[in-house]
Amino acid sequence: MPDIPLGVLDLVPISSGSTAPEALRNSIQLARRVEEFGYARYWFAEHHLNPGVAGTSPAVVLALTASATSTIRLGSGAVQLGHRTALSTVEEFGLLDALHPGRFDLGLGRSGGRPSPPLPSATPVVDGRAPNGLRIPPRFSFEFLLGSPRIALQRKLLLLPKAESQEYGEQIDDVLALLAGTYRSPEGVEAHVVPGEGADVELWILGSSGGVSAEVAGRNGLRFAANYHVSPASVLEAADGYRAAFQPSDVLDKPYVSVSADVVVAEDDGTARELATGYGLWVRSIRTAEGAIKFPTPDEARAHIWTDEDRELVQDRIDTQFVGSPARVADQLEQLQEAVGADELLVTTITHDHVDRVRSYELLAREWRRRGHLSPSS
Repeated sequence: MPDIPLGVLDLVPISSGSTAPEALRNSIQLARRVEEFGYARYWFAEHHLNPGVAGTSPAVVLALTASATSTIRLGSGAVQLGHRTALSTVEEFGLLDALHPGRFDLGLGRSGGRPSPPLPSATPVVDGRAPNGLRIPPRFSFEFLLGSPRIALQRKLLLLPKAESQEYGEQIDDVLALLAGTYRSPEGVEAHVVPGEGADVELWILGSSGGVSAEVAGRNGLRFAANYHVSPASVLEAADGYRAAFQPSDVLDKPYVSVSADVVVAEDDGTARELATGYGLWVRSIRTAEGAIKFPTPDEARAHIWTDEDRELVQDRIDTQFVGSPARVADQLEQLQEAVGADELLVTTITHDHVDRVRSYELLAREWRRRGHLSPSS
C-alpha cells in the first residue's frame, strides 16, 4: 500500500469535570503533538449548543492553532454553509491565509437541510459488509433529530430573522468565484475580496451520502471527505456518488477522497475498550437531540441504565468505532481505506483524559509508519 496520510478531526471535546477553556488549550496542545507525530492535517469541526463541545467556530480556533504550529495543514471539517454566506467564509479564510499562507484547508459542509434520500451504490453490501469485510450497518434515521425543538431553536439562533439559506451548489460556485476573483453579480457587478481573493487554500467538500455534497464536489473537481464516523451506512454511497459525478478541474485530474473514522488506541485491546467506555453514552446524547454531553468517565458511563431504545440509537456507531491495540486499529483503518478507495484517512479520537487522547494518536502514528503508510519525512 502506498503512503496514506493520516489527519485529525477535532470537535474540541469537553470532558466531565473540565471546562471549555481547558478543552481549547488541550486541542491546541494536541495539534502541536500530532504535528510531531507526522499527521498531515488537523481539522476543526463546527457544532453549536452542545454542553460538551467547544468547537463552535473553526476559523477562530484555526487562527489560534496556526500560531502554535508550523508545518501541519490546518482546516475546517467543516464550515457549515447553511447559516453563512460565501463572502463571510472567503473573508475569514482569506484573513487566515494572509498571515499563514498556504497552510489552510477550507472544508465546506451543507447544513440546515434534510438528508439526501438513499442512492444506489456501485459497491455491493451483503449481510452488512462491504466486499472486503468492512462493516456497513443499517441506515440510521435522522427524522427525530430534524423534528426536534432544540434543532429548530439552533437554526433560529444561527439565521437572521426571515433569512433563507442559499442553495448549496450556488454557494460553492460563489466561494470558488470569490477566491478566483471572477465573481460577477447577475447585473454584472464585480466583487473582489481583500484579503481572500487568490488565497492559497485547499478546498474540500464534506458529505455523508451520495447526494448534493458528493455531486457538487465531483462536478467542480474538488476534494471530497466521506463520513464513516457519523454516517457509516452511507459511506460507500458517498464515495461512489462523488466519483460518478467527478469532472477534472484545474485542481484535480482525478477524484481524491478522504474518509473519517472514530478511533481509540491503547497499548492493548482491554485498555482501549476501557478508554472508549463513555463513547456510547456520548453518542446517545447527540442522537436524542440533548446535545453532546461532556465526555463521561468510564465509571460515569457504566452507571447509565440502558434501554433497548438507547442501544438502538447508538449501535451503528458502536459497531463502527475502531477500538484496540495499534495493530488491531491499523488493520481496521486499512480495511476502511481499501473499501472506500481513500487517498487519506481522517481520525477522530475522544477519551475522558487528555493524556490518553494524545497517546492514542501517538501509538497509531507509530504503527502506521511501521507499516510504511507514512513517508519518513512526515
